[in-house]
Amino acid sequence: MGGCAELSRRTFPPRPSSVGEARRMIREGLLHAGRDDLVETAELLVSEIVTNALVHAGTPIVVAFSFPDGVLRVEVSDGSPHAPSPRAYGPSAGTGRGLMLLEDMVADWGVVPAPTGKTVWFQVAPEGERRDGSTPGRGEEQPPREARVAHDTVDVQLLEVPLLLHEAWRQHSESLLREHLLASLNPDVDLPAAGPGPDPIEVHAQASDAIALLAEQIPPSGISDDPVDVMVNATAPLVTASSVELRVPLGSVDHFATLDRTIEAALDLVEAGVFLTPATQPEVQALRAWLCAEVRRQAVGEVATAWSPLDEPPLQVPHMLRWDTDRVSDSTTPVLAADDADRIVAVSGPALDLLGYEQERDLVGSRLICVIPERYRQAHLAGFTMHFLSGRAPLIDRTVVVPALRRDGSEVEVSLTIHRARSDDGRAVFVADLAPV
Repeated sequence: MGGCAELSRRTFPPRPSSVGEARRMIREGLLHAGRDDLVETAELLVSEIVTNALVHAGTPIVVAFSFPDGVLRVEVSDGSPHAPSPRAYGPSAGTGRGLMLLEDMVADWGVVPAPTGKTVWFQVAPEGERRDGSTPGRGEEQPPREARVAHDTVDVQLLEVPLLLHEAWRQHSESLLREHLLASLNPDVDLPAAGPGPDPIEVHAQASDAIALLAEQIPPSGISDDPVDVMVNATAPLVTASSVELRVPLGSVDHFATLDRTIEAALDLVEAGVFLTPATQPEVQALRAWLCAEVRRQAVGEVATAWSPLDEPPLQVPHMLRWDTDRVSDSTTPVLAADDADRIVAVSGPALDLLGYEQERDLVGSRLICVIPERYRQAHLAGFTMHFLSGRAPLIDRTVVVPALRRDGSEVEVSLTIHRARSDDGRAVFVADLAPV
């Protein structure tokens, strides 16, 4: 089927039913063209790309397809300027698979920017064919953000940005937002009454726009999963950017308020056990509040304020854990255990001696960061968050030499091996064997 004439083009409204309607459009068009061999792949990909456009743009979506040189080309256009980017999510995140499908299933794909948004396109060749030795994802690339933003922008300066913590927060927030949207659209889910408000898809698109603006302009930490890389380079100030310049379109400033409110509402649902996305550390959510506040404050002319980590909170009573803590408390070697909220639940006598504490109750209930030197705390908090989101675990079951923080503020080098156990009620427990070096 030669030529490249467009066979069909249709504009869909930003509502969930548009995903199914776009699938039907592709199916009927391909069957009419005698290309039933491409129907299954095209339907799956169109579903993913239209869904992404729906939840991240919240604008009308244009779907078109054609057959240049006998290869199916599908274009999905929306009103968001943000290019899709790969993510690493855990199995409970419910998001992040669209690009993986594109890279695995298509002959080629790309993104074309437009004055009012973008077009994501992909091409599907017959089984076993690939055009000209092309590589998926090789297509047109997005130009730098500076070339695409509108002239009406506000410049925001972020000071002392914790890059690792930002990466962890972004993954956690995107997972929360996806669950919040799905719950908002599901009539069978009884969400707390919030009164009349904007359309859930519009709310999600605004919050996603704020996250995307940060993701595009805050640099990555560059830290890999290699244990040596983590121990050597994932320390302050190496994973902190002293200054990051953001350019925020004026129309997006209020989206940071939407992001702040929506994440707070989603966290309430996590606490109530409604969502699968795990809870996270207070520093991670404090970072979100700071980022959103800085954009809104500086948009009205206020001066920048630097990010500052939270002071260590007081002792907390751990949630009841159905796990035999005696195996740690009675150990004749230095051992410490923490729960899935990152709180110490048991410590052995030799570990108390090593860390300079007198009694078990001096540590039990404390957050684990109380025995971690400050320069390693960002890496710990980010790693703990991403472990529960994506299974990232560079230090689990691997022995490393690290400094431990003693009660008097001094440090002692220890050989550390962390094992993950499971309580009787299915919760994670982290058991750390400590050996003085």
